[in-house]
Amino acid sequence: MNANTDMPMEGTPLIKPSSTEHPLYDSIVEACRTVHDPEIPVNIYDLGLIYTIDIDDEANVQITMSLTAPGCPVAGEMPGWVAEAVEPLPGVKTVNVELVWEPQWGMDMMSDEARLELGFM
Repeated sequence: MNANTDMPMEGTPLIKPSSTEHPLYDSIVEACRTVHDPEIPVNIYDLGLIYTIDIDDEANVQITMSLTAPGCPVAGEMPGWVAEAVEPLPGVKTVNVELVWEPQWGMDMMSDEARLELGFM
Protein backbone atom coordinates (compact mmCIF):
# COMPACT_ATOMS: atom_id res chain seq x y z
CA MET A 1 0.00 0.00 0.00
CA ASN A 2 1.39 3.36 -1.00
CA ALA A 3 1.35 5.86 1.88
CA ASN A 4 1.08 8.78 -0.54
CA THR A 5 -2.34 7.89 -1.98
CA ASP A 6 -4.01 10.80 -0.19
CA MET A 7 -1.51 13.36 -1.46
CA PRO A 8 -2.20 15.01 -4.80
CA MET A 9 0.23 13.93 -7.48
CA GLU A 10 2.89 16.46 -8.32
CA GLY A 11 1.58 18.66 -11.10
CA THR A 12 -2.06 18.04 -10.13
CA PRO A 13 -3.87 21.39 -10.24
CA LEU A 14 -5.08 22.63 -6.86
CA ILE A 15 -8.26 23.81 -8.52
CA LYS A 16 -10.27 21.19 -10.39
CA PRO A 17 -10.97 22.25 -13.99
CA SER A 18 -14.47 23.47 -14.87
CA SER A 19 -16.85 21.81 -17.33
CA THR A 20 -16.23 24.55 -19.90
CA GLU A 21 -17.48 22.39 -22.79
CA HIS A 22 -20.92 21.86 -21.21
CA PRO A 23 -23.72 23.83 -22.92
CA LEU A 24 -24.84 25.29 -19.57
CA TYR A 25 -21.38 26.58 -18.62
CA ASP A 26 -21.63 30.09 -20.11
CA SER A 27 -25.06 30.79 -18.60
CA ILE A 28 -23.84 29.60 -15.19
CA VAL A 29 -20.83 31.94 -15.44
CA GLU A 30 -23.17 34.82 -16.30
CA ALA A 31 -25.37 33.95 -13.29
CA CYS A 32 -22.29 33.92 -11.03
CA ARG A 33 -21.42 37.37 -12.39
CA THR A 34 -24.68 38.71 -10.89
CA VAL A 35 -23.38 37.96 -7.35
CA HIS A 36 -21.25 40.62 -5.65
CA ASP A 37 -19.26 40.74 -2.47
CA PRO A 38 -20.94 43.67 -0.67
CA GLU A 39 -17.54 45.14 0.24
CA ILE A 40 -16.05 45.02 -3.27
CA PRO A 41 -17.71 46.58 -6.33
CA VAL A 42 -16.81 43.64 -8.62
CA ASN A 43 -18.72 40.41 -9.18
CA ILE A 44 -17.42 37.25 -7.55
CA TYR A 45 -16.63 35.53 -10.86
CA ASP A 46 -14.27 38.28 -12.04
CA LEU A 47 -12.76 38.43 -8.55
CA GLY A 48 -11.70 34.82 -9.09
CA LEU A 49 -13.76 33.50 -6.19
CA ILE A 50 -15.47 30.83 -8.32
CA TYR A 51 -12.85 28.09 -8.52
CA THR A 52 -14.73 25.32 -10.32
CA ILE A 53 -18.06 24.93 -12.10
CA ASP A 54 -18.53 21.17 -12.54
CA ILE A 55 -21.61 20.07 -14.50
CA ASP A 56 -22.45 16.39 -14.84
CA ASP A 57 -24.38 14.69 -17.67
CA GLU A 58 -27.67 15.19 -15.83
CA ALA A 59 -27.11 18.97 -15.37
CA ASN A 60 -26.31 18.74 -11.67
CA VAL A 61 -24.01 21.66 -10.94
CA GLN A 62 -21.24 21.56 -8.34
CA ILE A 63 -19.62 24.95 -7.72
CA THR A 64 -16.47 25.28 -5.64
CA MET A 65 -15.77 28.80 -4.46
CA SER A 66 -13.78 30.74 -1.93
CA LEU A 67 -13.94 34.19 -0.35
CA THR A 68 -11.39 36.96 -0.15
CA ALA A 69 -10.89 36.20 3.56
CA PRO A 70 -12.24 33.65 6.08
CA GLY A 71 -13.53 36.54 8.21
CA CYS A 72 -15.70 37.85 5.35
CA PRO A 73 -18.94 39.07 6.98
CA VAL A 74 -21.08 37.32 4.34
CA ALA A 75 -19.20 33.98 4.44
CA GLY A 76 -22.30 32.12 5.59
CA GLU A 77 -24.55 33.72 2.99
CA MET A 78 -22.44 33.88 -0.17
CA PRO A 79 -22.80 30.20 -1.22
CA GLY A 80 -26.58 30.57 -0.93
CA TRP A 81 -26.51 33.69 -3.11
CA VAL A 82 -24.58 31.78 -5.77
CA ALA A 83 -27.01 28.83 -5.61
CA GLU A 84 -29.98 31.22 -5.87
CA ALA A 85 -28.44 32.82 -8.97
CA VAL A 86 -27.77 29.51 -10.73
CA GLU A 87 -30.76 27.32 -9.75
CA PRO A 88 -33.39 29.14 -11.85
CA LEU A 89 -31.40 28.74 -15.08
CA PRO A 90 -33.19 26.66 -17.71
CA GLY A 91 -31.70 23.18 -17.85
CA VAL A 92 -30.06 23.22 -14.41
CA LYS A 93 -31.22 20.27 -12.32
CA THR A 94 -29.54 20.83 -8.94
CA VAL A 95 -26.90 23.19 -7.57
CA ASN A 96 -24.47 22.53 -4.75
CA VAL A 97 -22.06 25.29 -3.71
CA GLU A 98 -19.06 24.34 -1.62
CA LEU A 99 -16.95 26.94 0.18
CA VAL A 100 -13.24 26.06 0.36
CA TRP A 101 -10.17 27.82 1.77
CA GLU A 102 -7.54 25.83 -0.17
CA PRO A 103 -6.01 27.11 -2.28
CA GLN A 104 -6.21 30.47 -0.57
CA TRP A 105 -7.66 33.21 -2.78
CA GLY A 106 -5.17 35.78 -3.98
CA MET A 107 -5.34 38.96 -6.03
CA ASP A 108 -3.66 37.12 -8.91
CA MET A 109 -6.93 35.20 -9.38
CA MET A 110 -8.81 38.35 -10.41
CA SER A 111 -9.63 38.98 -14.05
CA ASP A 112 -8.01 41.92 -15.79
CA GLU A 113 -11.44 43.63 -15.76
CA ALA A 114 -11.64 43.32 -11.97
CA ARG A 115 -8.10 44.63 -11.50
CA LEU A 116 -8.87 47.58 -13.75
CA GLU A 117 -12.12 48.36 -11.95
CA LEU A 118 -10.41 48.23 -8.54
CA GLY A 119 -7.50 50.37 -9.72
CA PHE A 120 -4.82 47.67 -9.64
CA MET A 121 -3.82 48.17 -13.29
